[in-house]
Amino acid sequence: MWCQRLAWLLRGRRGSAGRRWPWLPRGPRPVLAAPARCHPTAPASPHCAWQLHRDHLELRYGSTVMRLDFVWLRDHCRSASCYNAKTNQRSLDTASVDLAIQPQAVRVDETTLFLTWPDGHVTRYGLEWLARNSYEGQKQQVMHPRILWNAEIYRQAQVPSIDCRSFLETDQGLKEFLQNFLLYGIAFVENVTPTKEDTEILAKRISIIRETIYGRMWYFTSDFSRGDTAYTKLALDRHTDTTYFQEPCGIQVFHCLKHEGTGGRTLLVDGFHAAEQVLRQAPEHFELLAKVPLKHEYVENVGGCHNHMIGVGPVLNVYPWNKELYLIRYNNYDRAVINTVPHDVVRRWYQAHRALTAELRRPDNELWVKLKPGKVLFVDNWRVLHGREAFTGYRQLCGCYLTRDDVLNTARLLGLQA
Repeated sequence: MWCQRLAWLLRGRRGSAGRRWPWLPRGPRPVLAAPARCHPTAPASPHCAWQLHRDHLELRYGSTVMRLDFVWLRDHCRSASCYNAKTNQRSLDTASVDLAIQPQAVRVDETTLFLTWPDGHVTRYGLEWLARNSYEGQKQQVMHPRILWNAEIYRQAQVPSIDCRSFLETDQGLKEFLQNFLLYGIAFVENVTPTKEDTEILAKRISIIRETIYGRMWYFTSDFSRGDTAYTKLALDRHTDTTYFQEPCGIQVFHCLKHEGTGGRTLLVDGFHAAEQVLRQAPEHFELLAKVPLKHEYVENVGGCHNHMIGVGPVLNVYPWNKELYLIRYNNYDRAVINTVPHDVVRRWYQAHRALTAELRRPDNELWVKLKPGKVLFVDNWRVLHGREAFTGYRQLCGCYLTRDDVLNTARLLGLQA
């Protein structure tokens, strides 16, 4: 349909200088030698047309209408003198580009945009590259493909655990694990020797271990050796960890080495699924939770451990260009005094927080698993909330935090979108 309409428009508009197509918004007349007009790329390529404005090029490629600032077009030039293809780094000094720059000539063929600048330099862009990397193209793309889930959705998916040997020794096993992790925010490895040392070997396969105030590899029982509820036998409500860090830890690893008693099941809730429900039912609540910054605080004075950590950020964190949620910071234990918003916003924030909490506590969103020796759980701490039911007896866990950048780096090197 678009091809037919564009072909008709090309026939109808040819030779009509200064007139715009209906899809092109009115704007300032471009300061160019020739009058402004729409330009088809070629009779055989009906998917692209362009128009020059005073400070930008308007380009339609397929279904994407791009508005490309001239400074942006000069700054992102991929020629050998402007960009080092060996290091994938910019060579051009951006501060040297005239902020009022305009191209002297523009040409577009079926696959490429050509711009000639006042100094004679020629910039070439593939149209596919522009469609992917323009603001308008990025708005249509998802940074991190995911499958949102509740307990039933996850069970029906029958996501397999990965065998320890396959995980450690083959790229295919590692890739399958990471694909599961990226899609669902949780993943399991089985047949792991139940020791802290073997758990560390497993973790290091995908990332550098992030050392924190809890050490590098943590190892705990219910002895209250640290000033945290996790070091007790009490139930823990759903939460994300280290909200009191400026950048919360990205991935958490759990391995139950021993449990001689009852209870102690682990609770997992997809926070992004719950947030999506809030967005559908009350978008104003979602927007408020994504805008209001809160403080989270951890104060510890137990034994030889003395810490005072403060992290600041909204409950929901979204990319501003496509509104994609990438981090949830939810921990009612560690949320500090709310003193970052005026009184006329506080009540509305509590209402929004209540709506999200209600979704997070819906029984059908709760996935309960029993951690056993030999089965290691990896949790996306930026997405999936975890908790625990109360337990009896002796329970011994080990684990660690992983740096998110390194996990995503490993995934990308294996060809996954992350």
